[in-house]
Amino acid sequence: MSLDPSLVSTSSPSIIEARRQLEICNACRYCEGYCSVFPAMMRDAVHGVAELTHLANLCHNCRGCHYSCQYAAPHAFALNLPAALAEVRQASWERHLRPAILVKIFQEGWTATVVTMLAATAALYAAASLRGADASAPFYDKLPHTWMVAFFLPAVVLPIVAVAAGLRSYWRETCGDRMALSAVMAATRSVARMTNLACGHGEGCNYEKGDRYSNARRFAHQAVLVGFLLCFLATASATVMHYLFQWPAPYGFGSPPKILGVTGGVLLVLGSAAMILLKRRADPDLGSRRVLRGEYAFICLVGLTALSGSALTFASGTDPSKALLAFHLGCVATLFLTLPFTKMVHGAFRLATLIIEAQKAHPKDDQGGSS
Repeated sequence: MSLDPSLVSTSSPSIIEARRQLEICNACRYCEGYCSVFPAMMRDAVHGVAELTHLANLCHNCRGCHYSCQYAAPHAFALNLPAALAEVRQASWERHLRPAILVKIFQEGWTATVVTMLAATAALYAAASLRGADASAPFYDKLPHTWMVAFFLPAVVLPIVAVAAGLRSYWRETCGDRMALSAVMAATRSVARMTNLACGHGEGCNYEKGDRYSNARRFAHQAVLVGFLLCFLATASATVMHYLFQWPAPYGFGSPPKILGVTGGVLLVLGSAAMILLKRRADPDLGSRRVLRGEYAFICLVGLTALSGSALTFASGTDPSKALLAFHLGCVATLFLTLPFTKMVHGAFRLATLIIEAQKAHPKDDQGGSS
């Protein structure tokens, strides 16, 4: 069921504050070339809930506008557009994803993520212990392939379905038009290049360096994105080798699963470590403070997943390998199980927003779209 924007309270503090600030920005227009938010802002004379939600998800929190703003504190207007849009963005995820209470719990703290990870690890360790295999036993002697499929299939499919339902609701609120293929291609190119993390001019954003430009955040995101893709390809290649070539794990270091997995794991570790460092350097008041702990928990989970997977590669056949295997798979399971509730979901919403923006910016291209 789609959500009628008219049913969303226009009197919520975050909506009121974001509208106030955008009205001042629309009158000033000093930052119109900074990122995609400002051309989109100037396209609409009136900003309702749907328009504000779209602008909030279009914002990548590069913070360039704030450090250039003549109306930021201590001015009486006290503009802080990155923080105002961050609150609206966060509220939009809580509004469209279900159950909303879990979105709030996972986004605002670290406890739920840790508890989920420990529970998944304990369940997988118990399953491996039932087999009674020693450390030198093959991978699937510790956890049979059928058990893995039975555990991970619902853990992957159900969260993806939940995210898809949330995106459908979000699309109907902010756009409602048929999806254009040209817009999808444009948005995909933007994500691949991390264009919006370059602050519109390619020199990078101001996230961690105040009024100085840096591409560090852009490179960190690219490392994580490419790392995820390589790890996915590693899993896909292992699946093909298992079913098509009847070649079960473990695989040698020269095999596609190992090459792709190790490379992807290294990129994930480096990318997540860089993100933590950048977040510690950044001003917390230019984002949503209430979700800061949840964001740290998610980034640490990504790093632990990659780090434990890399360690497992070198610990195979040793005594700690069973516990390490359970921990690594527990981290992987947590990443997927909490997909609709953690910061990981922002990637899906940002892609949808970039598609919507491409269609709004170039409406003539919509005629060639498909539903």
